Amino acid sequence: MDVKIVSETIVKYLGGSDNIVNVANCMTRVRTTVSEASKVNVAELKKLSDVMGVIAEDTYIQIVVGPGKCKALADFINNTYTFNGKAGLSSPKKGGLVQKLLKRIANIFVPLIPVIIGAGLCNGIVGVITNIYAANNLGDLPLAVTFLSMIGNGLFAFLAIYVGMNAADEFGATRGLGGVLGALTLAPQIDIISQALGMFNYDDRLASILIAGKGGILGVIAGVALLAYIEKHIRKIVPYVLDVIITPFLSLIITATITVFAFMPVAGLLSDVIVKFLQFFIMSDGIMAIVGGFILASLFLPLLMVGLHHGLIPFYLLQLEHFGVITLFPILCMAGAGQIGAAIALYFKAKGRNEKLRDIIRGALPVGFLGIGEPLLYGVTLPMGLPFITASIAGGFAGAFAAATHVAAIAYGPAGLAALTIIQPNKMIFYFLSLCIAYVLGFVFTYLAPTPKAMDTY
Repeated sequence: MDVKIVSETIVKYLGGSDNIVNVANCMTRVRTTVSEASKVNVAELKKLSDVMGVIAEDTYIQIVVGPGKCKALADFINNTYTFNGKAGLSSPKKGGLVQKLLKRIANIFVPLIPVIIGAGLCNGIVGVITNIYAANNLGDLPLAVTFLSMIGNGLFAFLAIYVGMNAADEFGATRGLGGVLGALTLAPQIDIISQALGMFNYDDRLASILIAGKGGILGVIAGVALLAYIEKHIRKIVPYVLDVIITPFLSLIITATITVFAFMPVAGLLSDVIVKFLQFFIMSDGIMAIVGGFILASLFLPLLMVGLHHGLIPFYLLQLEHFGVITLFPILCMAGAGQIGAAIALYFKAKGRNEKLRDIIRGALPVGFLGIGEPLLYGVTLPMGLPFITASIAGGFAGAFAAATHVAAIAYGPAGLAALTIIQPNKMIFYFLSLCIAYVLGFVFTYLAPTPKAMDTY
């Protein structure tokens, strides 16, 4: 790929730098916001050989190019062009409330994904070694393990601060103030205030109405959204000469008060409800866990298709905070595994009929096995139509098995085979078997299904 040529072409079809508001990247996509959607030539973007797919939602455009390429392109565009598009249009006007909410949350967490994966792998390695030492009574852990634990905790112990800063970018507040708001939700002084006001439960601290960390990142996101609103309106009435002093002071005092005494308790209650739902739906021993695992895994590819899958990260973190493990993440990993089986079936069915499709599958399978599903999604299963459905169903059955066997991760990180490093050691075999179920059923369902008409035209 010629980064310069592809970048220039992308900017051209986005309507030029005067139409672009911002450009960023996630694991596989160049994400951009434009001022006027009518100036974007989506059809020509899709024709580019390095582009696997384009998701256009009003002024929010996602260009799928694959891992590595997305960062190279985003960096080149950001370093080469000056954007003159009008800001304030970061969220799509179309879609329901849930879609808009997930999009907001995804935008907050996308910049953190590389860090979450890196820190998650560190914690995963620490967990595996710790269990080995404990099971074999090997004594104290090596210093290197302590060092890896320090790296992992460097993110997760202070995640509220990072979320606060990114939420400030998303909602239009001052970035530093967002970080401070996230930090204060972790402050130990909150426990002292809670005790003084009779909101503290001495028998069970976690059952308190208000404690440090109550509400987690949900409370932080709500608080920063309010911060953006308050900061904007205070700035309208404060004289320019006093803005740098009065606006941040009043914004923090007002927002912190509302966040601590309203948002944190309410978000904490909401978190408890979500956790109980997940506990009943996919962490029980009954039929409900099997049904829940099937439904969640089979519906994940549509979320991935529109880029809303990152909006589920808070749910992973809620489980990790309450139980020390995540069961939702490994269940959802099965959707991508179903795609792998479907793609292999299409590879055999395309022999002698569509060598271009076979080339795409050969190139996309390696990263697919490692948990990056977008190349297969946009390059193979989605364009073929029916294989998208067979892959989703196969992933559903594998998700049901993962839920039934209580597969759990000790961190959030990479998916696919790479996720074995973060799966609980005693559940690794069940996670691997779940992947194999998805591979096999994805292949069988797709191979036995009617050959897509697009096989000869794609």
